[in-house]
Amino acid sequence: MKLLKLVPDDTNIRFLRWRKLAMTISLLSIIASLGLVGVRGLNLGVDFVGGQMIQVTFDKVAEAPVSDLRDDIEALNLGESTIQRFGQPNQVSVRMRLAGDNVDEVNAVTSRVTQMITKEYAAQGARIDGVDSVSGKVSEELLTTGVYSLVFAMLAIAVYIWFRFEWQFGLAALFALFHDVVLTFGFFALTQLEFNLNIVAALLTIIGYSLNDTIVVFDRVRENLRKYRKMDMIALLDLSTNETLARTVMTSLTMLIALLVLLLIGPGVIFGFTAAMTLGLFVGAYSSVYMANPILVWLGVGAHSFIPQMTDADKAAAKLKEGVGGAQP
Repeated sequence: MKLLKLVPDDTNIRFLRWRKLAMTISLLSIIASLGLVGVRGLNLGVDFVGGQMIQVTFDKVAEAPVSDLRDDIEALNLGESTIQRFGQPNQVSVRMRLAGDNVDEVNAVTSRVTQMITKEYAAQGARIDGVDSVSGKVSEELLTTGVYSLVFAMLAIAVYIWFRFEWQFGLAALFALFHDVVLTFGFFALTQLEFNLNIVAALLTIIGYSLNDTIVVFDRVRENLRKYRKMDMIALLDLSTNETLARTVMTSLTMLIALLVLLLIGPGVIFGFTAAMTLGLFVGAYSSVYMANPILVWLGVGAHSFIPQMTDADKAAAKLKEGVGGAQP
């Protein structure tokens, strides 16, 4: 039985031919993403802003009556609230920022809102799917911990690659990871999907996936640097990328199939997580080729970086051999 090959063995794509264009597009995308985060901000979930989130499904209508629901909740005078569609058109999330951390007060507010919804929208089949409450102090700690986890994960990965390869590889990997994370932030600022702890988990997963793909390429680059010491660096990077392309395509394709199924028919509560993972799948594979590799070229990585240094014993043996070879009979 003949094995299926998505990438032929003789594939020879000149990836780095477009490195300058790709780097320019990537830098512009990073700037645009940072601008979107600064201007539009992130739609932070209750995990990070505190308060409560009530998920409601209207079973008997095709679309949720968002405007009417917003007016009725405002009439309760319970403070600032945000009502958005959540998952399907007939699903909404009601997010409310509450002052204070008194559990009884929070439960009382929750009870008033849920009772109003189930009573006033019984004809539309209103159903409470879930209620999440987070105090302001806890949400602040969660936000701080989430930011620290992302930063420390990226720095630890860069240090690991530095020791395993060379400092140039660590710097290239760190920039590639920064690229992936910033573009994901920009995506959530653009779409205004809810940014919660699930998305932090998705970002950490994206970092891990991108790192795995980058290390596979770097490992082949290191092998080829020792094998082809006189080969041009750009040609060697293209060769290494082509040699690992089959593995990258197969891994990405299998993950993409699972993610597309979750995007199309998965529960709404993990939609943001799945969307982040799908985006990370593409930007992670892209950054391994067009972010990390060009930086290796610009930092002057070459075969000399991986030529083993001779020990004193090796030098003595070489001198002895030279002396024996040069002695006259």
